[in-house]
Amino acid sequence: MEATLAALAPQLRLSRPTGPLVPVLPALQDFLPERGLRPGAVVSVTGGGTALLLALAAAATSAGTWCAALGFEGLGLLAAAELGVDLSRLVVVEAPHERWPEVALALADGFGLLLLRGGPPPGPLAERLATVARRSGCAVVVSGGWPGARVRLRVASQSWEGLGSGRGRLRARRVTVVAGGRGAAARERRVGLWLPDAHGAVRLDSAAGPPASVAADPLAPVAAEGRQTSTPAPVPSGRGPLVVV
Repeated sequence: MEATLAALAPQLRLSRPTGPLVPVLPALQDFLPERGLRPGAVVSVTGGGTALLLALAAAATSAGTWCAALGFEGLGLLAAAELGVDLSRLVVVEAPHERWPEVALALADGFGLLLLRGGPPPGPLAERLATVARRSGCAVVVSGGWPGARVRLRVASQSWEGLGSGRGRLRARRVTVVAGGRGAAARERRVGLWLPDAHGAVRLDSAAGPPASVAADPLAPVAAEGRQTSTPAPVPSGRGPLVVV
């Protein structure tokens, strides 16, 4: 893995975000106090599987930022592409559990965006990861809870459209996202979102009305992550992500 990252280093340095924030899709900007991902600040995502997490990476990779995904077994690459992720800018990393912390630090030092799954590391390591990411200009999005996350996003409910009386094709997913966190993100809101709509776009659900404030502490841990409803199809040759074992 170290040799692969060394070979990619020149491209990674040229593919850093040009501004202070890593961009996100317009429909997701209201979830973030600065309307983008702040390098060194962790965003945690719970509920709803990996769809929201992947959607947060779509605008960045499309703009040329390299993204690394660590700890995601069987990542739905077709779903990622349909949500707007540029797979040619995505590196999927598989590492032994005991090496997860050091691999995460190495990736934070080399990529503009880091997606993590595998549970929060001990406190000192979490702080070190944030320091490395802030110094190198890497935004971090975590699947699951994370101590001290600046922004917390939770898919509170979801429903699919396209099924009739037990038959049909899943065409669109409507979700409700509760957003909160620390500092400027402390005001908690509930927002309706298509993830995606029937045309494959990620957009706000206008039928849900404007973002609404929610009661204190709506971000209790959810019982279980959402599950994929279909098996990912093969990624077209030549456009897939780089996989590092």
